Amino acid sequence: MAVLGIVAEFNPFHNGHQYLLKQAIDQIQPSAVICVMSGPFTQRGEPAICSKWARAEMALQAGVDLVIELPFCFAARSAYYFARGALLVLHQTGVVSHIAFGSESGRLEPLTSVARLLASEPEAYRSLLKHYLAQGLSFPVARSHALQNSLPDPDLQIGELLRGSNNILGIEYLHVIYGEKLPLVPITISRQGSTYHSTELGSYASASAIRQAAGKAAPSLLISPAMPLSSWDILQREIDRGCAPVLPNALEQSILFRLRSVSKADLAKIYEVTEGLENRIKDAARTCATLDSIRHRIKSKRYSLTRIDRVLLYALLSLSKEQIDSFDRTGPQYLHILGFSSKGQKILQSIKNKSSLDVLVRGKDVARVLNNSDHPGAPMLTLDVLATDIYTLLFPHPPQRTAGRDFNTPPARVYT
Repeated sequence: MAVLGIVAEFNPFHNGHQYLLKQAIDQIQPSAVICVMSGPFTQRGEPAICSKWARAEMALQAGVDLVIELPFCFAARSAYYFARGALLVLHQTGVVSHIAFGSESGRLEPLTSVARLLASEPEAYRSLLKHYLAQGLSFPVARSHALQNSLPDPDLQIGELLRGSNNILGIEYLHVIYGEKLPLVPITISRQGSTYHSTELGSYASASAIRQAAGKAAPSLLISPAMPLSSWDILQREIDRGCAPVLPNALEQSILFRLRSVSKADLAKIYEVTEGLENRIKDAARTCATLDSIRHRIKSKRYSLTRIDRVLLYALLSLSKEQIDSFDRTGPQYLHILGFSSKGQKILQSIKNKSSLDVLVRGKDVARVLNNSDHPGAPMLTLDVLATDIYTLLFPHPPQRTAGRDFNTPPARVYT
């Protein structure tokens, strides 16, 4: 029987996610659905609106059977590394056969054409990419030009294709499947409703619009229609508990403190700090008083605001180039379970039998890995625990800001 894999952030889970899930299930008729989900921080380098356990519960209530955390060292990375980490997690379960993802295109063929070229990376493409980067273009723009001039189909409008954030991730999922030779069958579902950056609310509002409205304490009658009722109830519960909404600017004081206290030499060791960027960061930290002004002060042709957000998050967690090199070589080293349904509990036993990785279900499983310095996953998991501990400091209600939740929070469970 097929087992469906989905990669997501569910930040928060909304009607568009429900549509993708239903359409994929209808097409594949899987025996189970397994989701790999970002933890406390997202691919854009921002904190999630509510905890990873609350978001896992939303997914379970909507029909997902098992939710596995994507380690921080992959979750808060650019599209390719995010996709690679997530698909390697799905592959390492030993049970996932299919992967479904949303796309603006809604068609696999154009995404496949781009992905196959990226996976093979011919010399002509590499030369063109170098040429455009030398002109001072950002990597996404340089890559778009190089792809357009490398693909044989002149009717394939790469620039338009790469304007869709879901298309970009979809291409990277396929890139990883072909590059890593993973036995995963891909399908894509046409994205419904607003674009990623849209702030319009409605039945198919984007996650960005929902987060923005929640941050402004918009009335529930504006937000709730964009989410399944169960997801809205969970988000409202987290808000009532003082654990949500967590907004990007909540990191402001922590990042300002870190940037002003770290030396330039140590800053230069941080992942993605290149070409003397440490000098721009230190200058911004000295002269700017807000996170937003720092971001815009550092921004350049080479460094988009999203990339800067990730760099600032890496600096906060002291994530070095050396660490990332090690994590990328080894890939995921454990499967941290955030939640499961009745069906998920059964398939969990199959994963434990088939996977070569440790399956961490309870806090004592997390502690066992962290307390074993010889375990290959200890450094990666240490970073995950730190990320969660920093994230809890961002909760609106101070009494909720306790640390150690990876040790004392049980997985979300939904029994049907």
